[in-house]
Amino acid sequence: MDPEQQDELLLPSLIHPLKLFDIARAQGRLLYASAPMVRYSKLAFRQTVHYFGTDLCWTPMILAKEFNRSSVARDSDLTIASWPPSPAGGVSAAAVGGDGTPSPHSLAPWSQPPTIAQFGANSPLELSRAASLAAPFVNGVDINCGCPQSWACAATLGAALMDRRELVRDMVVATRERLARDGWAVDHPAPYRPSAVGSHAGGDPDGGDDPLGPGRGRGRSISVKIRVHADLRRTLDFVTAVVGDPLRRNVDFITVHPRTRRTPSSAPVDLEALAVLTSTFGPQLPVVVSGDVFAPLSALPYTTFSSAPPVVPPHPAASGAETSSLREQAGEAKPHLPHLAGLMSARALLANPALFAGADACPWSAVDVFLANVARAPLPLKLAVHHLTEMCGPGYYHRPRPPQNARRPPARSRTSPQAPDDGGVEGGSTNGGVAEGEDEDEDGEAGAGRDDPEVAGARGPRPALLSKKERAHLTGLRSWIDVLDYVDEARRQRDPGSGGVVRYA
Repeated sequence: MDPEQQDELLLPSLIHPLKLFDIARAQGRLLYASAPMVRYSKLAFRQTVHYFGTDLCWTPMILAKEFNRSSVARDSDLTIASWPPSPAGGVSAAAVGGDGTPSPHSLAPWSQPPTIAQFGANSPLELSRAASLAAPFVNGVDINCGCPQSWACAATLGAALMDRRELVRDMVVATRERLARDGWAVDHPAPYRPSAVGSHAGGDPDGGDDPLGPGRGRGRSISVKIRVHADLRRTLDFVTAVVGDPLRRNVDFITVHPRTRRTPSSAPVDLEALAVLTSTFGPQLPVVVSGDVFAPLSALPYTTFSSAPPVVPPHPAASGAETSSLREQAGEAKPHLPHLAGLMSARALLANPALFAGADACPWSAVDVFLANVARAPLPLKLAVHHLTEMCGPGYYHRPRPPQNARRPPARSRTSPQAPDDGGVEGGSTNGGVAEGEDEDEDGEAGAGRDDPEVAGARGPRPALLSKKERAHLTGLRSWIDVLDYVDEARRQRDPGSGGVVRYA
């Protein structure tokens, strides 16, 4: 047996992320992604959201320098499942009932989900080394250019890199060259044809013209996750420099969080910036949007190729104002983003792992799957209990966007006391609160919008699995036996025929 055959037996055969974009488009939908979240994007959570339809899952941001130098850091920051990689995609919306419960299918809840390892780095050498170490176990690597936390920016990481486009370009090029030397088949991707299924990573998503099988092989993607500048021209220059020649681009796809480094997350995303970026770069490579992706997905503040805006012809007798009102009621006032390729969510998925399966609120089946995954990929008790309190809470949903000229209430002070559920970010509060994504909502978005009916992502009157008092009691439990007994009893009280938490064999 030659070394290459040995590698194929020892290492997992992983689907290329670009094929996931192809598969999603062939199904007439956007790609669904789970954002990188400090502490919370661990294996058990990634497995859970993938089981309920999330196509691609990000790890929390990993510091490349420490990852390279410490085996402890590698074991802690990058965990994978020994169960074989799952088929592309989890449970589709069509396979989920109105209560969010999936129908039986072949996907095991503890399968290894398609995973992107996100790195924080400011050195081409450090990033390329870290990518080389991670490549055998993940589907791709991503560079964090969006984290606005002060500690990250002070170290020239995260959003600080938005002012260093040449450095980011050099890191991307060095990483691609290193992975190619390692044999990960990361040659420059073929020209992007968003309307043509099978245009990515070797052809047909079912593997018809892929010699390595149905969408699988040794390829690994390289991507960048960014924010925007106050002057959008700088963002256009940044992406142009990092992508390079569209015919031989340096990155496979990009993720855009359309807020600036200093924009509070209580403010809506910048739809104008998102429209410009998707229209400019969407024809060249897949563009994923991060931020303000809440339930229901039909209420997103924009339309895409999978949700064409309704056409409202002007009525001959209607005045201009009346016609405008009709169009706004019909949804045509929403910007149309035909080149948008994917949606990334953090807060909404944390509260409802079945978001992308079509469930507007978290079903008990998601709690069952999460607990089964925690049993196989253990989490610290306090962290796992916080997951449960989020999943058993009221969740997040879309609110109507306020008029641009409307006065908004002042944003919550970053230094104001935080409620137990409001949490901080890595390097800040460690009270077990929700710490939003290293690159998704690092500026404390998790605490925003819960009591403000005007901001996107507000908590709402949807029924919660557990009451506020029950969730508070849950956080005070000190052992897994107590936690499971309490959740069991609470579920039996609400559904006597359920028998409590479902144990997966």
